[in-house]
Amino acid sequence: MSDRRDPPPHDESLSPGEKLGRRSDFQRCYRSGRRRHGAYAVLYEAPNEVGHPRLGITVSRKVGKAVVRTRLKRRIREIYRRWRERSKLPASDLVVHAKPAAGSAGFDELRAELVGLLRRSLPRRSGTR
Repeated sequence: MSDRRDPPPHDESLSPGEKLGRRSDFQRCYRSGRRRHGAYAVLYEAPNEVGHPRLGITVSRKVGKAVVRTRLKRRIREIYRRWRERSKLPASDLVVHAKPAAGSAGFDELRAELVGLLRRSLPRRSGTR
């Protein structure tokens, strides 16, 4: 028996089409997107023409060393991937920019904040206040 973990099944990982990869897409979100601020992250959102939401993550060196930044990116991806309401998001590009305080945040704190920021991106139901 090996100690190596099996890779996640294809339906559990984000497909390349669900990830934001081009610098120009990130720049468009920063320049023309809506901003939502939290204690650990800023969420930028800009409509796209692809027809489904895409996620991008930025973590600067102010957050910590490479190990901390990589762990934080994995956590953000996992929170987004497991969020049940993800399919209800409009066709938009979402960029999560981690603040320096995110490096020391616990997983549950980070999840609560990100889910709150993402929920504000959901389309409002008509007729309900």
